[in-house]
Amino acid sequence: MKKTTPPLPTPPLTVLGMADANADGNATCPLYLAPVNAGWPSAAEDYIDGQINLHELIVRNPAATFFLRASGESMLGVGIHDGDLLVVDRSIEAAHNRVVIAALEGELLVKRLCRRDGRVFLQSANPDYPEFDITEREYAHIWGVVSHVVHKL
Repeated sequence: MKKTTPPLPTPPLTVLGMADANADGNATCPLYLAPVNAGWPSAAEDYIDGQINLHELIVRNPAATFFLRASGESMLGVGIHDGDLLVVDRSIEAAHNRVVIAALEGELLVKRLCRRDGRVFLQSANPDYPEFDITEREYAHIWGVVSHVVHKL
């Protein structure tokens, strides 16, 4: 009988790149005055209120911002789905209850940072996944705080 090795798991995060501080900040999209009704239909109002620059909206500090692609379902409870684009800002403090990017034993993870009883945990937002006590782990580092999530419908 031939031995087979199980396939390697898909890495949970893929680094896509850094925000470009020198990017042309003039790329804008129209911002309409009327809000979109998520209930009953209403008369369309197509009045443009101005322009919106998505880069300016989601990138607060370009020199400290990078992008990742999420993989897996451990953070569904906070609205992070498989394949979502994560905007990560290294200049935001990694405080209690913030969603962070952590390097744990050489693997990048997206988890909620929790502090309780003098200990530090990386917590999943899906009860099917474990939490990790990183209080005394030598190879646990916080890379940044997730500031925005972009996902397809």
